[in-house]
Amino acid sequence: MADENISDELARLWRLRAGARLGRPAGLDVDRVVRTAIDLADLGGLPAVTLPKIAAALGVTPMSLYRHIGSKDELNVLMADLALGPFPDIPGVVPGDWRPALSHWARAQLAVHRRHPWLAQLPIVGPPRGPHAIAWMDVGLRTLRETALDWPAKIGVITVVGGYVRQAFLTGRQLEVHRGAADLNESQALRGYQRELSAVVDETRFPDVAALLASGLFESIPDTAEPGDEDFDFGLDLILDGVAGVIAG
Repeated sequence: MADENISDELARLWRLRAGARLGRPAGLDVDRVVRTAIDLADLGGLPAVTLPKIAAALGVTPMSLYRHIGSKDELNVLMADLALGPFPDIPGVVPGDWRPALSHWARAQLAVHRRHPWLAQLPIVGPPRGPHAIAWMDVGLRTLRETALDWPAKIGVITVVGGYVRQAFLTGRQLEVHRGAADLNESQALRGYQRELSAVVDETRFPDVAALLASGLFESIPDTAEPGDEDFDFGLDLILDGVAGVIAG
């Protein structure tokens, strides 16, 4: 007898069999549909993921996909969970040393977003539900196991860190796209930014921004400089410093 708490959507997300089927195995299943959708998204972004395109890639009719994904919204959830994949091992982390473990957890999420840039564009529809998302949540909580934080605080920490990773990636990605469209590298874009704002920023009205623009910071960046992880590292360290203060308190 099926568990009444398990919806069809949750059963598909966890790949639970609804019941034994007689005859030959189906040629199409949830994994094939979702992996095809992910391949399309990796190549062309979310706009490339349409039911007709998925069906064409699989050699089936669009209507046949609904047996395996339920709806386009459900497909987004399935794609997000499968794209996360299993959590990578945390190398060289001493048990109980929460900071390097949590830092690795954040950087592992950043690596996933870089492999699947469309992932951060999917809407957040609720707390983690899929097997991979739950696995990542479990590891995030585990990094804080030896601290004195209670459950609400632990959930708060991993939510803030995960949200930072997502937003930092989105911001960096948008800047990359903008620079690419203008055919500029990072240093050229920043120098152009400095020149434009210097022409309109009044030091009486915006004294600290004016001082920043006059500091020579943007001109000092060499043309050969490539976007790095310095900004991401700085933001992550700020958040982890805050976590450390809460733990110490």
